[in-house]
Amino acid sequence: MSQLKKNKLTAISLALMIFTSVYGFGNVPLAFFQMGYGSIIWYIISALVFFIPFSLMVTEFGSAFNAEKGGIYTWMEKSVGPSFAMIGTLMWYMSWVIWFVSVGNRILVPISNMIFGTTILPSTVIVSLLAILIMFLVTFISLRGLETIKKVASVGGIAVVSLNFILIIGAFIILAKSGFQPATPLTIKSLISTPNPTLQPTSFVTFIAFLVYAIFAYAGVESVGGLVDETVEPKKNFPKGILLSAAIIGIGYSFMILCTGFFINFDKDWIPGIMDGSVNQGNITYFMMQQLGEKLAESFNLSSGAVHTWGTVFARYVGLSMFLTLIGALFTLIYSPLKQLMEGTPEKVWPGKLGKIENGVPKNAMKAQFIIVTLMILLNMGISLINKGAADKFFLVITNMSNIASSLPYVFIVFAYIKFKKNQAIEKPFTIIKNQAFAIGISWIAALMIILADFFTIIEPVINYLQAPAEIPLGSVYSDIISMIAGPVVFSVLGWWLIRNYKKQSVKI
Repeated sequence: MSQLKKNKLTAISLALMIFTSVYGFGNVPLAFFQMGYGSIIWYIISALVFFIPFSLMVTEFGSAFNAEKGGIYTWMEKSVGPSFAMIGTLMWYMSWVIWFVSVGNRILVPISNMIFGTTILPSTVIVSLLAILIMFLVTFISLRGLETIKKVASVGGIAVVSLNFILIIGAFIILAKSGFQPATPLTIKSLISTPNPTLQPTSFVTFIAFLVYAIFAYAGVESVGGLVDETVEPKKNFPKGILLSAAIIGIGYSFMILCTGFFINFDKDWIPGIMDGSVNQGNITYFMMQQLGEKLAESFNLSSGAVHTWGTVFARYVGLSMFLTLIGALFTLIYSPLKQLMEGTPEKVWPGKLGKIENGVPKNAMKAQFIIVTLMILLNMGISLINKGAADKFFLVITNMSNIASSLPYVFIVFAYIKFKKNQAIEKPFTIIKNQAFAIGISWIAALMIILADFFTIIEPVINYLQAPAEIPLGSVYSDIISMIAGPVVFSVLGWWLIRNYKKQSVKI
């Protein structure tokens, strides 16, 4: 095997990279925390109307443009046009930059849980400096190219797979030892309601809010679009990798939620903690796995000391696994989105040598990306030293800016896919849905789901305010809505300006 082929991705390694980037083990306990078994149906609906159709679109795009290097930019540029592609891709990319800042602020949480068994963090300065150090190491190790990224991402993928296997095996052992009676009774009512007292009485708003959450849990498969040219025999292996990961993720979420109910008795194990505030969305993953360890030990009639030890070991293993998963996702996402942006766009769009590609790696752009993320982390740190509340508000604003900006590009991709399907001049070597009208129909449904999710995300602060006007300042409602709308607007204007400036320069030349 040649060195070039050796360094490329197989269908399995591509699927592992996608799995690491998309599947979030923490979404399983969060889903059960919010809706119990009732979350299963919403994950299935989200998979059917968004994730599976969108994965098929990515597969067809990747197969049709298998010789291209620009990922989603190329797909949109070839199907619609350069301005459309630039706006959609830049908006999508900027949401990842903000995600890097977010991860930097919380990457020490799993490490803390691994070492101490609970979340104990040092000062804001130490957290920020360690976040910058981690970003530095990830960036400059990634400069070595895909082979290094593939290895680290695979470790992250294996870590999260191991967590799922531990949960599945443990859940079925406990289920068998309890006479195959799930700890949380599985009934028709439990599949269409929520046991969480803080979300009762359930309403249309409750279900729509969770549907939005479930849709966003499936986001990220397009991030590997720029790796088509890095895949061995891309016409065959890229579709295989996408479809394999889509099947595992689509089935995995619902199955894992079901398994959680086998050993967690929601009423006895979680409701007391939910009501006194000791169990929340921030610690639920560690709490769930600690209970899995304890209940496994109890099922084997071990001593109380052994029960405590098993619970501690399981909780700390979650910390290790989630840290490795985050690192694996960072390695993939620090490289792949930027690669798509830089390889898809003309080099002259970018100032100086920013758009230069060296040995398939956008090295200058990756260094610039590190500087931007570092400056944002330092800015947040500086504000927190002056006023902690102001720092929290600043972080909330930049997070809000990415909320809609991270999902709206999916509408761009879906629209480009519709144009792509109608364009008979584009060769389509891999097509699962042969009927064009049906393919376009499910594409519009997927787009509608994303638009609905975005609309609800924007109006959610208003709904929360109307439910508890005395507890929420009206100013924060305005701030949340404006910042969520401002994100896509600012990023779109920047993308439009870059491509307009490039076109002007091209005309002069």
